[in-house]
Amino acid sequence: MPEELKYHAEACPTRRKVKRVSLSQQAQSFLGMPAVVSSPAMRQLIELAERIAQSNAAVLITGESGSGKELVARAVHHFSLRCSKPWVDVSCAALPEHLVESELFGYEKGAFSGAEAPKPGLFELANHGTLFLDEVGELEPRMQVKLLRVLDGVAYYRLGGTRKVSVDVRIVAATNQDLEHMVETGSFRGDLYHRLGQICLRVPPLRERVEDIVPLAEHFLRQTNARLSFTGEALHLLERHTWPGNVRELRNAVTKAAVLARSDEIGAEDLMFAPQRPTFTPPNVISVPAASENLDGMEKSTILRVLAQTNGHQQKAAELLGISRRTLSRKLKLYGREAVRQSFAS
Repeated sequence: MPEELKYHAEACPTRRKVKRVSLSQQAQSFLGMPAVVSSPAMRQLIELAERIAQSNAAVLITGESGSGKELVARAVHHFSLRCSKPWVDVSCAALPEHLVESELFGYEKGAFSGAEAPKPGLFELANHGTLFLDEVGELEPRMQVKLLRVLDGVAYYRLGGTRKVSVDVRIVAATNQDLEHMVETGSFRGDLYHRLGQICLRVPPLRERVEDIVPLAEHFLRQTNARLSFTGEALHLLERHTWPGNVRELRNAVTKAAVLARSDEIGAEDLMFAPQRPTFTPPNVISVPAASENLDGMEKSTILRVLAQTNGHQQKAAELLGISRRTLSRKLKLYGREAVRQSFAS
């Protein structure tokens, strides 16, 4: 299986009474993912995740790319009654469209060319546990219908199978897209949206929880080089930055500074931030184009400029733009190779 299609499955070794962790402590860990929680907003969010975890309701987590949606999803499973059962996560955007059904629902031997042995789907692997569907807004309409039926408890067939499969899975989904707008435009099913969003949680961007910036930066620095420290000016600069790429951008900035550090202290001059996120118009926002450009032209120039700034790294460019890599790849195909090549030459 290609690296980008690998999912992660974990389970607590035994079910035990959950020991409450004082949220005054900055560092926690959910399924092996460290959590640095300092701001009131994030502390309240983790407390809310703990409260709702005891139910089996589906949870929809929204927020900007890199803001920490997966961390909140892991917290829900960590505190839930399913803690001792599997945790399985998958990025819907990383799955090629022709593989989504076979990955989620599995297949039987001979179902298609290359299917030399039966394979259980992610729903089966997550049975009695939690399935985390990241970037759920990327699912195409046909898969939205099948997903809705499974969430409603309808048994399904593996691809090429003749025996129905029934599963008991709690769904936690996440997206950085405006699903309500997608429902209005017909690109996302309204019934699936309401089924996924029985409980909705919003993860605030890093710029709305400034109290987390310094603790997170120091945590990432310890992970990279525990002998280093920040100067006061560097910490002040970190707090002033708007972090369009959120926690992911902060981690990358600290890692880069630690690797290139020329002394035991990282100063303001050692911090090199990614360019500020350009004004990118999502589908649900109407803006007035400049006289010389229409909206499509503005979007195209923005995407090509950011791609050039990241030296052609599509994943980094997608994160800065706040869109999925699949969406970026689709737009680049529309622009053509020549347009992409000229963006690097300009």
